[in-house]
Amino acid sequence: MSRPVVRFTPSRRYLSMGLAATAGMLLSAGIALRWGASWEEIVRAWVPDWVGFPASFSPAWLAAILFALPAVVLLMLAFRPAIEIDEKHLKVGTRQIAWSSIRRLDQTGWNIPLAVHLTLRGENGEDTRVLLVHPGDADSCGSLLRYLRRYSREALLDGIPYRQFWGEPSKTAQKQLPAPRYQLLLPEEEEEVERMFQRLKTVGHLDQRSSDEK
Repeated sequence: MSRPVVRFTPSRRYLSMGLAATAGMLLSAGIALRWGASWEEIVRAWVPDWVGFPASFSPAWLAAILFALPAVVLLMLAFRPAIEIDEKHLKVGTRQIAWSSIRRLDQTGWNIPLAVHLTLRGENGEDTRVLLVHPGDADSCGSLLRYLRRYSREALLDGIPYRQFWGEPSKTAQKQLPAPRYQLLLPEEEEEVERMFQRLKTVGHLDQRSSDEK
């Protein structure tokens, strides 16, 4: 089994931020449970009944919800599987994707974390679209995107053909390019060769002796 060219793992910052958000959620929920009755008494004492404010709903519960949502997202990102770049395939966790099966690679608006759409060629002829997410830092996300674009040789990169995206001439253009010409003789030597060729056409031989010597 060949070793991967490079391996990308989630940044530890996502785990740290996810744990911090979880702590904020638990703290807010604890405050709501501990001081919920006191908050209800304050609301009933100061807020008129016609306002319709829910006295039993503590603002701490709202804070707990606001902490819970990012905590779930951050922890999901923190435990995303590693992404490995191999010469023949892309590996996401236990799934292997051959580079030749990638037909399109489209970048989304998410750069950090990186999110790209991969359009894969299916066995039954139908294409499937996969969202690839890498929760890394700026350098890691940029490096992974370059590797994906470089190895997806048969894919359209953001709608642009591979060779055109990387500024490489197409195969047809390479065939149409004329062969380079190299100067083998000096101008004086070219003139001498031309005179000899004209003499050969006129006389039939390259003997430079005069007619008197014949």
